Amino acid sequence: QVQLVESGGGLVQAGGSLRLSCAASDRTSTTLNTMGWFRQAPGKEREFVAVVRSGDGNRYYRDSVKGRFTISRDNAKNSVYLQMDSLNPEDTAVYYCAANRNGLITSSLRTAESYGYWGQGTQVTVSS
Repeated sequence: QVQLVESGGGLVQAGGSLRLSCAASDRTSTTLNTMGWFRQAPGKEREFVAVVRSGDGNRYYRDSVKGRFTISRDNAKNSVYLQMDSLNPEDTAVYYCAANRNGLITSSLRTAESYGYWGQGTQVTVSS
């Protein structure tokens, strides 16, 4: 059973930075091909933020975070990170780590239903 554990959320002023971490732990050392981040603000649906593949290393971002957020991963540790810079109040949400054992086609990367494993979420609050 794969478990994803996030850390790094918190309260920051607009223009500040935070770094989220997500580590996968399981006893079978399952390689997670696709790892990424989604977020959900109060009263809104969960939305895609960023994803990175282990195979080709390609990274994908939602338009509103391009140039501000950077996703990276450590395949040996089955971990993924999200460096968030120039944060603004619209980034306030619970951030969820998501992963899938198998590779996903590009058109499925931004869909929450494509992912088989989820973390418990970490709150990010950006004050104005």
